[in-house]
Amino acid sequence: MKIKNVKAQNAKDQRGFTLIETTIASLVMMVGALAISSLFVFSTQNNVGGGERALAMAVAQQQLEQIRSVTFEDATLNVGTITSTVRNGARNYTVQRVVANEMNANGSAKQLKKITITVTPITAGANWVRTPVVLVSYRSTLAAGSFAVSE
Repeated sequence: MKIKNVKAQNAKDQRGFTLIETTIASLVMMVGALAISSLFVFSTQNNVGGGERALAMAVAQQQLEQIRSVTFEDATLNVGTITSTVRNGARNYTVQRVVANEMNANGSAKQLKKITITVTPITAGANWVRTPVVLVSYRSTLAAGSFAVSE
């Protein structure tokens, strides 16, 4: 008889999970899975946006290399702003090139030019960060001159 009572007592103590406990556990796991899936979507979009920015950076580098290949006195380095359209990959980009003379503190001109290249996609994808790629470079003459800062 005692063996039967022990088995009956063990059966009473082992109830298992209720339907409410199972539902709550499922909801907690579902919220965690949704959080992780949104993280994957966010990281994928940022990776694609990085690729688009890399293409824009390549356009800016090409433009800067073209300017570096000319002499200091070349008409390409005349002071002013030039805007053009360039195609790289499957995208068109607006390239704005600004060339400006640098001045000394006393107002005299240095033999130094500041070149700023700004590249913005014309047809940006959904993942573009919306800030243009900007490269700034300085160019001086090889001849001895007043390109050094004078006080």
